[in-house]
Amino acid sequence: MQEVFIYNLTHPQVRPIKAYHCSSFFCRLRGLAFRRALQPDYGLLLVQGRDSRLDAAIHMFFVWMDLTVVWVNSSQEVVDVKLARSWRSIYLPKRPARYVLELNTVHRKDFTVGDRLRIEKV
Repeated sequence: MQEVFIYNLTHPQVRPIKAYHCSSFFCRLRGLAFRRALQPDYGLLLVQGRDSRLDAAIHMFFVWMDLTVVWVNSSQEVVDVKLARSWRSIYLPKRPARYVLELNTVHRKDFTVGDRLRIEKV
């Protein structure tokens, strides 16, 4: 699985987030299900083919930890941020998104709607 760095250009962090790039259907379907922990500076970047609210929806079934979820559109602008609770049903972004960044909850306040990001291959 390819890794990428996520930089918040609007609110720079000390270190970028390292995320696994996940674009296949089965990778996106599994997401972080069945994992018990997520390191603070790592995440999972789910990549869709286009901006969409429905395609960017996530589920939290079989996810045993809460997550910070950041939805990002094709222009790499944050369109929504939510705290996703484990074992909850469906979470949809407020606006269409192409990327879904799933992170440890320590990043809850690191991203806000309107932030500009840069996604860079490692």
